[in-house]
Amino acid sequence: MCLKLKDFLLKKRFTLLVVYGLVAVVATLQQYYGGPKRFPTQTNDRDYTYYNNYIIFKQSFFHLKNGSDLYSLHWDEHWDLYKYSPSFALLFGALAWMPDEMGFTIWNLINAFGLFFGIRMLSKIDLEKQNLILLFFLAELFTNLQNSQSNALIAGLVVMAFALMEKQQFFLACLLIALTVYIKLFGVFAFALCLLYPQRWKLVGYSVAAVILLGLLPMIMIGPLHLKSCYASWWHLLQSDYTPGNLSLIGVIKAWSGVSTNQNIVLLIGIVLFAVPFLRVKFYSHYSFRLAILAMSLIWMVIFNHKAESPTFIIAIAGVGLWSVSSGLHQPWRIALVLFAFVFTTLSPTDLFPNFIQDNYFDRFSIKTIPCIIIYTTSIFELIVKPNQLAPL
Repeated sequence: MCLKLKDFLLKKRFTLLVVYGLVAVVATLQQYYGGPKRFPTQTNDRDYTYYNNYIIFKQSFFHLKNGSDLYSLHWDEHWDLYKYSPSFALLFGALAWMPDEMGFTIWNLINAFGLFFGIRMLSKIDLEKQNLILLFFLAELFTNLQNSQSNALIAGLVVMAFALMEKQQFFLACLLIALTVYIKLFGVFAFALCLLYPQRWKLVGYSVAAVILLGLLPMIMIGPLHLKSCYASWWHLLQSDYTPGNLSLIGVIKAWSGVSTNQNIVLLIGIVLFAVPFLRVKFYSHYSFRLAILAMSLIWMVIFNHKAESPTFIIAIAGVGLWSVSSGLHQPWRIALVLFAFVFTTLSPTDLFPNFIQDNYFDRFSIKTIPCIIIYTTSIFELIVKPNQLAPL
Protein backbone atom coordinates (compact mmCIF):
# COMPACT_ATOMS: atom_id res chain seq x y z
CA MET A 1 0.00 0.00 0.00
CA CYS A 2 2.76 2.44 0.99
CA LEU A 3 4.72 1.54 -2.13
CA LYS A 4 1.69 2.23 -4.33
CA LEU A 5 1.13 5.59 -2.61
CA LYS A 6 4.79 6.48 -3.07
CA ASP A 7 4.62 5.65 -6.77
CA PHE A 8 1.35 7.58 -7.10
CA LEU A 9 2.88 10.70 -5.55
CA LEU A 10 6.45 10.55 -6.84
CA LYS A 11 6.29 8.86 -10.23
CA LYS A 12 3.23 10.49 -11.78
CA ARG A 13 3.52 13.82 -13.62
CA PHE A 14 0.03 15.19 -12.99
CA THR A 15 -0.89 13.93 -9.50
CA LEU A 16 0.67 16.85 -7.69
CA LEU A 17 -0.74 19.31 -10.20
CA VAL A 18 -4.19 18.26 -8.98
CA VAL A 19 -3.05 18.34 -5.35
CA TYR A 20 -1.67 21.89 -5.73
CA GLY A 21 -4.94 23.00 -7.34
CA LEU A 22 -6.99 21.47 -4.52
CA VAL A 23 -4.79 23.07 -1.86
CA ALA A 24 -5.28 26.47 -3.51
CA VAL A 25 -9.05 26.05 -3.68
CA VAL A 26 -9.35 24.77 -0.08
CA ALA A 27 -7.23 27.65 1.26
CA THR A 28 -9.36 30.12 -0.71
CA LEU A 29 -12.69 28.76 0.50
CA GLN A 30 -11.45 28.60 4.09
CA GLN A 31 -10.54 32.29 4.03
CA TYR A 32 -13.44 33.48 1.89
CA TYR A 33 -16.03 31.94 4.21
CA GLY A 34 -14.09 32.72 7.38
CA GLY A 35 -16.44 35.50 8.41
CA PRO A 36 -15.43 38.89 9.80
CA LYS A 37 -11.98 39.46 11.21
CA ARG A 38 -10.34 41.94 13.56
CA PHE A 39 -6.56 42.45 13.44
CA PRO A 40 -4.29 42.69 16.53
CA THR A 41 -2.96 46.06 15.33
CA GLN A 42 -6.43 47.39 14.48
CA THR A 43 -7.37 50.74 16.03
CA ASN A 44 -10.95 51.02 14.75
CA ASP A 45 -14.06 48.89 15.29
CA ARG A 46 -14.64 47.89 11.66
CA ASP A 47 -14.86 44.24 10.58
CA TYR A 48 -12.59 43.08 7.77
CA THR A 49 -12.22 39.83 5.83
CA TYR A 50 -9.85 36.92 6.32
CA TYR A 51 -8.60 37.54 2.78
CA ASN A 52 -7.67 41.13 3.59
CA ASN A 53 -4.43 40.99 1.57
CA TYR A 54 -6.35 40.11 -1.58
CA ILE A 55 -8.66 43.08 -0.97
CA ILE A 56 -5.59 45.32 -0.63
CA PHE A 57 -4.25 44.10 -3.99
CA LYS A 58 -7.66 44.36 -5.67
CA GLN A 59 -8.42 47.87 -4.45
CA SER A 60 -4.96 49.12 -5.44
CA PHE A 61 -6.01 48.84 -9.08
CA PHE A 62 -9.04 51.07 -8.53
CA HIS A 63 -6.99 53.55 -6.49
CA LEU A 64 -4.47 53.76 -9.33
CA LYS A 65 -7.22 54.13 -11.93
CA ASN A 66 -9.08 56.81 -9.94
CA GLY A 67 -5.98 58.83 -9.09
CA SER A 68 -6.08 58.08 -5.34
CA ASP A 69 -2.93 57.74 -3.25
CA LEU A 70 -1.99 54.08 -3.40
CA TYR A 71 0.01 54.30 -0.20
CA SER A 72 -2.40 55.92 2.23
CA LEU A 73 -4.72 54.07 4.58
CA HIS A 74 -8.12 53.10 3.17
CA TRP A 75 -9.78 51.86 6.34
CA ASP A 76 -13.22 51.82 4.77
CA GLU A 77 -12.00 49.06 2.38
CA HIS A 78 -9.26 47.09 4.13
CA TRP A 79 -6.85 47.04 7.02
CA ASP A 80 -3.14 47.87 6.54
CA LEU A 81 -1.28 49.59 3.73
CA TYR A 82 -0.58 48.66 0.14
CA LYS A 83 3.23 48.26 -0.08
CA TYR A 84 3.76 47.14 -3.67
CA SER A 85 4.52 49.02 -6.87
CA PRO A 86 2.14 50.94 -9.18
CA SER A 87 2.95 48.31 -11.84
CA PHE A 88 1.66 45.50 -9.64
CA ALA A 89 -1.51 47.51 -8.98
CA LEU A 90 -2.04 47.85 -12.73
CA LEU A 91 -1.44 44.15 -13.43
CA PHE A 92 -3.84 43.17 -10.67
CA GLY A 93 -6.56 44.79 -12.75
CA ALA A 94 -6.80 41.45 -14.56
CA LEU A 95 -8.48 40.07 -11.40
CA ALA A 96 -9.89 43.20 -9.78
CA TRP A 97 -13.06 43.31 -11.94
CA MET A 98 -14.09 39.78 -10.90
CA PRO A 99 -16.29 38.86 -7.93
CA ASP A 100 -14.07 38.25 -4.90
CA GLU A 101 -14.67 34.50 -4.76
CA MET A 102 -13.59 34.05 -8.37
CA GLY A 103 -10.71 36.53 -8.33
CA PHE A 104 -9.36 35.27 -5.00
CA THR A 105 -9.48 31.66 -6.21
CA ILE A 106 -7.62 32.51 -9.41
CA TRP A 107 -5.06 34.53 -7.43
CA ASN A 108 -4.27 31.57 -5.17
CA LEU A 109 -4.15 29.23 -8.16
CA ILE A 110 -1.65 31.57 -9.85
CA ASN A 111 0.54 31.42 -6.75
CA ALA A 112 0.30 27.64 -6.39
CA PHE A 113 0.78 26.84 -10.07
CA GLY A 114 3.53 29.45 -10.43
CA LEU A 115 5.64 27.51 -7.94
CA PHE A 116 4.56 24.15 -9.34
CA PHE A 117 5.49 24.94 -12.93
CA GLY A 118 8.70 26.66 -11.82
CA ILE A 119 9.89 23.32 -10.43
CA ARG A 120 8.55 21.42 -13.44
CA MET A 121 10.62 23.64 -15.75
CA LEU A 122 13.86 22.41 -14.12
CA SER A 123 14.27 19.73 -16.77
CA LYS A 124 17.66 18.53 -15.52
CA ILE A 125 16.05 17.35 -12.28
CA ASP A 126 14.28 14.03 -12.72
CA LEU A 127 10.53 13.66 -12.13
CA GLU A 128 10.80 11.83 -8.81
CA LYS A 129 13.04 14.50 -7.31
CA GLN A 130 10.78 17.25 -8.65
CA ASN A 131 7.79 15.62 -6.99
CA LEU A 132 9.68 15.15 -3.73
CA ILE A 133 10.51 18.87 -3.70
CA LEU A 134 6.88 19.79 -4.47
CA LEU A 135 5.65 17.61 -1.60
CA PHE A 136 8.18 19.26 0.70
CA PHE A 137 6.72 22.70 -0.21
CA LEU A 138 3.10 21.75 0.25
CA ALA A 139 2.40 22.61 3.91
CA GLU A 140 4.33 25.90 3.69
CA LEU A 141 2.44 26.74 0.50
CA PHE A 142 -0.88 26.22 2.27
CA THR A 143 0.15 28.70 5.00
CA ASN A 144 1.08 31.25 2.34
CA LEU A 145 -2.20 30.81 0.45
CA GLN A 146 -4.21 31.16 3.65
CA ASN A 147 -2.77 34.67 3.88
CA SER A 148 -3.54 35.44 0.19
CA GLN A 149 0.10 36.50 -0.13
CA SER A 150 2.30 36.82 -3.22
CA ASN A 151 5.36 34.99 -1.87
CA ALA A 152 4.73 31.65 -3.61
CA LEU A 153 4.44 33.54 -6.89
CA ILE A 154 7.75 35.31 -6.24
CA ALA A 155 9.48 31.99 -5.53
CA GLY A 156 7.91 30.50 -8.66
CA LEU A 157 8.93 33.44 -10.86
CA VAL A 158 12.56 33.28 -9.68
CA VAL A 159 12.74 29.52 -10.30
CA MET A 160 11.08 29.98 -13.71
CA ALA A 161 13.59 32.72 -14.57
CA PHE A 162 16.46 30.38 -13.72
CA ALA A 163 14.93 27.62 -15.86
CA LEU A 164 14.50 30.05 -18.77
CA MET A 165 18.13 31.17 -18.47
CA GLU A 166 19.15 27.54 -18.71
CA LYS A 167 17.22 27.42 -22.00
CA GLN A 168 18.79 30.73 -23.11
CA GLN A 169 15.44 32.53 -23.14
CA PHE A 170 17.12 35.47 -21.49
CA PHE A 171 14.77 38.40 -22.02
CA LEU A 172 11.74 36.53 -20.68
CA ALA A 173 13.84 35.40 -17.70
CA CYS A 174 14.85 38.99 -16.92
CA LEU A 175 11.25 40.13 -17.33
CA LEU A 176 10.09 37.60 -14.71
CA ILE A 177 12.76 38.74 -12.25
CA ALA A 178 11.83 42.39 -12.89
CA LEU A 179 8.24 41.47 -12.07
CA THR A 180 9.32 40.09 -8.68
CA VAL A 181 11.05 43.42 -7.98
CA TYR A 182 7.82 45.30 -8.66
CA ILE A 183 6.01 42.98 -6.27
CA LYS A 184 8.63 42.96 -3.48
CA LEU A 185 11.91 44.79 -3.81
CA PHE A 186 14.13 42.01 -2.48
CA GLY A 187 13.58 40.19 -5.77
CA VAL A 188 16.29 42.47 -7.18
CA PHE A 189 18.92 40.08 -5.80
CA ALA A 190 17.71 37.41 -8.23
CA PHE A 191 19.28 39.47 -11.02
CA ALA A 192 22.61 38.14 -9.73
CA LEU A 193 21.75 34.86 -11.47
CA CYS A 194 22.56 36.65 -14.73
CA LEU A 195 26.25 36.56 -13.80
CA LEU A 196 26.31 32.76 -14.09
CA TYR A 197 26.02 32.77 -17.89
CA PRO A 198 28.56 33.75 -20.58
CA GLN A 199 26.02 36.17 -22.10
CA ARG A 200 26.02 38.19 -18.86
CA TRP A 201 26.33 41.60 -20.57
CA LYS A 202 23.36 40.81 -22.79
CA LEU A 203 21.49 39.78 -19.65
CA VAL A 204 22.40 43.06 -17.95
CA GLY A 205 20.94 44.94 -20.91
CA TYR A 206 17.80 42.82 -20.86
CA SER A 207 17.46 43.38 -17.10
CA VAL A 208 17.65 47.16 -17.46
CA ALA A 209 15.14 47.09 -20.33
CA ALA A 210 12.73 44.86 -18.36
CA VAL A 211 12.90 47.07 -15.26
CA ILE A 212 12.24 50.20 -17.31
CA LEU A 213 9.44 48.55 -19.29
CA LEU A 214 7.57 47.34 -16.22
CA GLY A 215 8.26 50.56 -14.34
CA LEU A 216 6.64 52.68 -17.05
CA LEU A 217 3.79 50.24 -17.73
CA PRO A 218 1.22 52.14 -15.61
CA MET A 219 1.45 55.03 -18.09
CA ILE A 220 -1.02 53.16 -20.27
CA MET A 221 -3.57 54.18 -17.63
CA ILE A 222 -2.17 57.25 -15.86
CA GLY A 223 -0.03 60.21 -16.84
CA PRO A 224 3.70 60.58 -16.14
CA LEU A 225 3.21 63.13 -13.34
CA HIS A 226 0.79 60.86 -11.50
CA LEU A 227 3.17 57.93 -11.96
CA LYS A 228 6.06 59.98 -10.62
CA SER A 229 4.03 60.91 -7.53
CA CYS A 230 3.13 57.22 -7.04
CA TYR A 231 6.78 56.21 -7.01
CA ALA A 232 7.67 59.07 -4.66
CA SER A 233 4.91 57.98 -2.28
CA TRP A 234 5.98 54.33 -2.51
CA TRP A 235 9.58 55.25 -1.73
CA HIS A 236 8.48 57.35 1.24
CA LEU A 237 6.45 54.41 2.58
CA LEU A 238 9.36 51.99 2.21
CA GLN A 239 11.68 54.40 3.99
CA SER A 240 9.30 54.69 6.94
CA ASP A 241 8.56 50.94 7.06
CA TYR A 242 11.96 50.02 8.47
CA THR A 243 11.19 48.33 11.78
CA PRO A 244 12.56 44.76 11.62
CA GLY A 245 10.35 41.77 12.31
CA ASN A 246 11.30 38.96 14.66
CA LEU A 247 11.68 36.36 11.89
CA SER A 248 14.59 38.05 10.10
CA LEU A 249 18.21 37.40 11.03
CA ILE A 250 18.14 40.68 12.94
CA GLY A 251 15.13 39.43 14.90
CA VAL A 252 16.89 36.15 15.67
CA ILE A 253 19.98 37.96 16.97
CA LYS A 254 17.82 40.09 19.25
CA ALA A 255 15.74 37.14 20.45
CA TRP A 256 18.80 35.09 21.40
CA SER A 257 21.16 37.80 22.64
CA GLY A 258 18.90 40.68 23.62
CA VAL A 259 21.04 42.97 21.48
CA SER A 260 19.42 45.27 18.90
CA THR A 261 21.75 45.13 15.89
CA ASN A 262 22.08 47.87 13.30
CA GLN A 263 20.15 46.41 10.37
CA ASN A 264 22.22 48.32 7.81
CA ILE A 265 25.35 46.57 9.06
CA VAL A 266 23.62 43.17 9.01
CA LEU A 267 22.39 43.82 5.46
CA LEU A 268 25.85 44.90 4.34
CA ILE A 269 27.38 41.72 5.77
CA GLY A 270 24.61 39.76 4.07
CA ILE A 271 25.37 41.36 0.69
CA VAL A 272 29.05 40.50 1.05
CA LEU A 273 28.19 36.89 1.93
CA PHE A 274 25.77 36.78 -0.99
CA ALA A 275 28.47 37.97 -3.39
CA VAL A 276 31.37 35.74 -2.29
CA PRO A 277 30.18 32.49 -3.99
CA PHE A 278 30.07 34.34 -7.30
CA LEU A 279 33.89 34.56 -7.12
CA ARG A 280 34.05 30.84 -7.95
CA VAL A 281 33.81 31.66 -11.66
CA LYS A 282 35.30 28.39 -12.90
CA PHE A 283 32.31 26.48 -11.50
CA TYR A 284 29.72 28.53 -13.40
CA SER A 285 29.64 25.83 -16.07
CA HIS A 286 28.42 23.22 -13.54
CA TYR A 287 24.65 22.91 -13.33
CA SER A 288 24.78 21.80 -9.67
CA PHE A 289 26.69 24.95 -8.79
CA ARG A 290 24.18 27.18 -10.58
CA LEU A 291 21.30 25.37 -8.88
CA ALA A 292 23.00 25.77 -5.50
CA ILE A 293 23.36 29.51 -6.17
CA LEU A 294 19.63 29.67 -6.91
CA ALA A 295 18.84 27.82 -3.67
CA MET A 296 21.16 30.05 -1.64
CA SER A 297 19.61 33.18 -3.18
CA LEU A 298 16.06 32.15 -2.26
CA ILE A 299 17.01 31.48 1.36
CA TRP A 300 19.01 34.72 1.52
CA MET A 301 16.01 36.78 0.35
CA VAL A 302 14.13 35.76 3.49
CA ILE A 303 16.63 35.62 6.33
CA PHE A 304 18.19 38.97 5.38
CA ASN A 305 14.81 40.58 4.74
CA HIS A 306 14.12 42.73 7.79
CA LYS A 307 10.34 42.51 7.16
CA ALA A 308 10.22 38.72 6.84
CA GLU A 309 7.05 37.18 8.24
CA SER A 310 5.71 33.65 8.40
CA PRO A 311 4.13 33.53 4.90
CA THR A 312 7.40 34.80 3.38
CA PHE A 313 9.08 31.51 4.24
CA ILE A 314 7.68 29.69 1.22
CA ILE A 315 10.55 31.43 -0.62
CA ALA A 316 13.16 30.12 1.83
CA ILE A 317 11.59 26.64 1.88
CA ALA A 318 11.80 26.61 -1.92
CA GLY A 319 15.51 27.31 -1.48
CA VAL A 320 15.85 24.52 1.07
CA GLY A 321 14.18 22.04 -1.30
CA LEU A 322 16.48 23.01 -4.17
CA TRP A 323 19.52 22.90 -1.85
CA SER A 324 18.66 19.31 -0.97
CA VAL A 325 18.87 18.41 -4.67
CA SER A 326 22.00 20.42 -5.47
CA SER A 327 23.93 19.12 -2.45
CA GLY A 328 22.49 15.61 -2.47
CA LEU A 329 20.93 13.76 0.47
CA HIS A 330 23.57 11.06 0.55
CA GLN A 331 24.57 11.78 4.15
CA PRO A 332 22.31 11.37 7.22
CA TRP A 333 23.07 14.87 8.54
CA ARG A 334 21.79 16.43 5.32
CA ILE A 335 18.51 14.52 5.61
CA ALA A 336 18.32 15.61 9.26
CA LEU A 337 18.73 19.28 8.26
CA VAL A 338 15.90 19.05 5.73
CA LEU A 339 13.63 17.34 8.28
CA PHE A 340 14.67 19.97 10.84
CA ALA A 341 13.50 22.68 8.43
CA PHE A 342 10.25 20.83 7.72
CA VAL A 343 9.36 20.50 11.41
CA PHE A 344 10.58 23.80 12.82
CA THR A 345 10.12 26.11 9.83
CA THR A 346 7.09 24.67 8.06
CA LEU A 347 5.14 23.02 10.89
CA SER A 348 6.03 25.26 13.85
CA PRO A 349 3.18 27.78 13.27
CA THR A 350 0.55 25.07 12.76
CA ASP A 351 -1.89 23.50 15.20
CA LEU A 352 0.41 20.49 15.55
CA PHE A 353 2.13 22.46 18.31
CA PRO A 354 0.13 23.80 21.29
CA ASN A 355 -0.19 27.56 21.68
CA PHE A 356 1.90 27.65 24.84
CA ILE A 357 4.86 26.12 22.95
CA GLN A 358 4.42 28.53 20.05
CA ASP A 359 4.06 31.57 22.32
CA ASN A 360 6.74 30.76 24.89
CA TYR A 361 9.35 29.09 22.69
CA PHE A 362 8.81 29.27 18.94
CA ASP A 363 7.74 32.93 18.75
CA ARG A 364 9.98 34.09 21.58
CA PHE A 365 13.14 32.60 20.06
CA SER A 366 12.24 33.03 16.36
CA ILE A 367 12.52 29.26 15.90
CA LYS A 368 10.99 29.30 12.41
CA THR A 369 14.09 31.07 11.07
CA ILE A 370 16.77 28.92 12.71
CA PRO A 371 16.78 25.94 10.27
CA CYS A 372 16.97 28.29 7.29
CA ILE A 373 19.95 30.11 8.82
CA ILE A 374 21.76 26.81 9.42
CA ILE A 375 21.07 25.54 5.89
CA TYR A 376 22.04 28.91 4.41
CA THR A 377 25.35 28.80 6.32
CA THR A 378 25.95 25.24 5.09
CA SER A 379 25.14 26.26 1.53
CA ILE A 380 27.53 29.21 1.62
CA PHE A 381 30.31 27.00 3.01
CA GLU A 382 29.81 24.41 0.27
CA LEU A 383 29.68 27.01 -2.50
CA ILE A 384 32.85 28.74 -1.33
CA VAL A 385 34.99 25.93 0.07
CA LYS A 386 34.00 22.75 -1.78
CA PRO A 387 31.79 23.49 -4.80
CA ASN A 388 33.31 20.51 -6.61
CA GLN A 389 31.55 18.19 -4.13
CA LEU A 390 28.04 19.34 -5.02
CA ALA A 391 25.83 16.49 -6.22
CA PRO A 392 26.17 15.94 -9.98
CA LEU A 393 22.93 16.31 -11.97
